Amino acid sequence: MDIPSKSALIIGGGIAGIQAALDLADMGIQVNMVEKKPCIGGRMAQLDKTFPTNDCSICILAPKLSECYRHHNITLYSYSEVQKVEGSAGNFSAEILKRARFIKEDACINCGLCAEKCPMRVDDEFDRELRKRRAVYMYYLQGVPSVMTIDKEKCLWFTKNACRICEKTCERDAIDFDQQDETIKINNIGSIIVATGYNLIEDINKEVLKNYGYGKFRNVLTALEFERLESASGPQGGHIKRFSDNETPKKIAFLQCIGSRSDRVEKYCSSICCMYTTKEAMIAYEHDNELENYVFYIDMRAGGKGFQSFLKRGENEYNIKYIKSKIAQITIDEKENPIIVYENLDTGEVKQIQVDLVVLATCIVPPQGIDKLAEVLGIELNDYHFIKTPPFISVETSKNGIFTCGCVHEPMDIPRSVAEASGAAARAAEVIRGG
Repeated sequence: MDIPSKSALIIGGGIAGIQAALDLADMGIQVNMVEKKPCIGGRMAQLDKTFPTNDCSICILAPKLSECYRHHNITLYSYSEVQKVEGSAGNFSAEILKRARFIKEDACINCGLCAEKCPMRVDDEFDRELRKRRAVYMYYLQGVPSVMTIDKEKCLWFTKNACRICEKTCERDAIDFDQQDETIKINNIGSIIVATGYNLIEDINKEVLKNYGYGKFRNVLTALEFERLESASGPQGGHIKRFSDNETPKKIAFLQCIGSRSDRVEKYCSSICCMYTTKEAMIAYEHDNELENYVFYIDMRAGGKGFQSFLKRGENEYNIKYIKSKIAQITIDEKENPIIVYENLDTGEVKQIQVDLVVLATCIVPPQGIDKLAEVLGIELNDYHFIKTPPFISVETSKNGIFTCGCVHEPMDIPRSVAEASGAAARAAEVIRGG
């Protein structure tokens, strides 16, 4: 009698999880991928371009999304979460909660008619609440699976027992208000890879940003909000405008280490902020060659291949002025222009500068729910609540047969996340195949 081959369980559908899934699937190993959002893609899907090449983010990601969804060795559980894991290396079992979309995935063709007729307007999580979406929505334009989702918390049928316009509009009979959450049990799992990514400090603690005027001054944004503004698919169609007066900014200040490298908040460096700030400033300059960009930093940290030359390009070719400094205060004038008071650490002088827009490079923090997930998996976290890994073996966890990759165990850039994903896949394959 043939013994069923062991499968792999990948928790998280960002770029790291996707790469690990594709590597394993191409080896002929069955992969179960679990993603809590309605679509896979993770943070990379929210980016306009990627450093150090400034290639279009979705152009790189989209083929991987499609391949991951269509691969015959990959089963995707989107809008789902791992609830329970039992067993040991080579013989795990898992329970997955698949939340109801109230949409039939095999019937929906993402035509958008239901969203077009939906009367509800709610904050769009993917666009960092900078614009509105409907209660029935596609998580993002190029999302996979390309299926709509009904937001139960906002839908008029669930909140007020009224409406159902989407149901009447859908020509495919894809709306199903009777759909229920489903628990799926998977056995015969040989190995598990955790790739649940990260959150940003504003996701869990906006108070940290109030010292910089965030939430108080309309022309102070976070870096990911600015990233969405620069994106052609974002709320401003890629044309950057101030929220106070809809004018194009001519001076932008980028503030580094917000929420990190401090005893008052997180002590660690987020690793990627110097690079993505330079990238965002470059893209903004490409939109407007008269733009002045100022980067206020404590230390410049650019450790990857080609990263130092990338910073030099920003300074020499894109009119970026780097100022080693500490920020003392941010106020605004009568036109809501931010005024930054800072100490220049090279000269010791206290200066101030008026700009049109302030962008905050906020700290990377562990993903929400990581404590619960670590308990479910039986793995250890470090002092900062990232997944604990041994020195020099970055894909190993404290439990045999469970591996990790990407920012869930420490902040890192996309190239390193992808490389780690392949490493984790190789280790998982060794366990599954008995290497």
